[in-house]
Amino acid sequence: MSFDHKLIKACKNGDNHAQRELYDLFSPTMMVIALRYSKSVSDAEDILQEAFVKVFQKIGSLKRHDKLGGWIKRIVINTSLNQNRSKLYMFPMSHVDEITLHSENEVDLSEIHFQELLKMIQALPAGCQIIFNLYAIDGYSHSEIAEKLDISSGTSKSQYSRARKILREELEEFENVNYGSV
Repeated sequence: MSFDHKLIKACKNGDNHAQRELYDLFSPTMMVIALRYSKSVSDAEDILQEAFVKVFQKIGSLKRHDKLGGWIKRIVINTSLNQNRSKLYMFPMSHVDEITLHSENEVDLSEIHFQELLKMIQALPAGCQIIFNLYAIDGYSHSEIAEKLDISSGTSKSQYSRARKILREELEEFENVNYGSV
């Protein structure tokens, strides 16, 4: 997507109409990201609002206009992590010994509606949810996650494995309820 340099410049100059236009352009996509990192719509809305306040405060530091979408996404993810950081300590992550997931147990996602999958992700324990999103969806490595969350790489891997196991069980149950046992 090509970004209008005038729009970004106007946002840098504090133009409220331009900021609204930028918000309207990116908020639907960023809301999906915020929803993946939150437990409710209201939490996601708080994340989105805080993230866009940061976007407008820091847009002057944006060097490459063609990287705007990725830059906003990182702000939304970091805002989500900051909001969840205190919750992570309330629900500590435990290092689980190696969990083996076999590929023959994989579930076909093609018939699952996005909203159902989102509910399953939101229902994960906080640590699993955050690490699943960072690793499986947003493409961070376990070492990057460990650094971001101040945990070990092994803890990141075990929480990701736990998340996959929980999701696989939920997906299998969904499949059985909706399509009958195979």
